[in-house]
Amino acid sequence: MRRRRQRPIPPVSEQSSDAELLQAIAAGQTAALRLLHHRHAGWLRARLRRRCSDPDAVDAAIQDTFVAVWKDSHRYEETTADAAAWLWTIAVRRLLSTLRGPAHRWLSGPTDEIPDTATTPSAEELVLLGVEHGALGPALDRLSPELRRLIEATALDGLSVREAAKLLGIAEGTAKTRLMRARTRLRELLT
Repeated sequence: MRRRRQRPIPPVSEQSSDAELLQAIAAGQTAALRLLHHRHAGWLRARLRRRCSDPDAVDAAIQDTFVAVWKDSHRYEETTADAAAWLWTIAVRRLLSTLRGPAHRWLSGPTDEIPDTATTPSAEELVLLGVEHGALGPALDRLSPELRRLIEATALDGLSVREAAKLLGIAEGTAKTRLMRARTRLRELLT
């Protein structure tokens, strides 16, 4: 794979920005990948664990995320996305891909490959950024954890109610009831 270099890449350090690390990764510097992993793997794991109780699936998604970063860091554009948001989008998609794989047949669905996240931001990515930084983010934070996890799994991660119920380890009927309560509560919080 050819990696393009636009300008000389300075050595990476703890003070390097995420964008500088991604530029160094694109130039083939493994030290930059290690530093980026050290900086972001912890919070990515914590957020993915809120969406999936299977630690093996979360670990696989984290590993796949940084493999994707190694392969596609040259596609990251600082002007279109914050590096942390870009990493989060990759991680969520890798988790969904892992859960849809043969080891998790209960999450059956389309077997098409999930689109590459390193291209221009999709509508979904823009919505996710809006959720994180708009009025919906604080409203979601005010929901109880079980309602918030269900909304995140269905509305943000694109799972069906059945898939979300399996993912969260609850009955499908319980998931439907909680989802109805969550939507009602969000309407109250947003008006």
